[in-house]
Amino acid sequence: MLVLKRKIGETVMIGDEIEVRVLGVEGEYVKLGFAAPKNVQIMRKELYESIAEENSSAGLVTLTAMEMKDMKQMLKHFKK
Repeated sequence: MLVLKRKIGETVMIGDEIEVRVLGVEGEYVKLGFAAPKNVQIMRKELYESIAEENSSAGLVTLTAMEMKDMKQMLKHFKK
């Protein structure tokens, strides 16, 4: 785990396309802003885990965008 100290207004880059900016500090909370491409889904971890648990209990399979694209390509070969 990388640990950084940032001041309000400073940013951290994740790869070439994701920017995380410190917007403010309110008591023990840090307010962050995220700039990322539309295809990058950003959510709180507890929400992500809740969705994953619901999908798992429902027997659903979650595919990444790349896996979905690959699946569509394979299905094209079976269409008449």
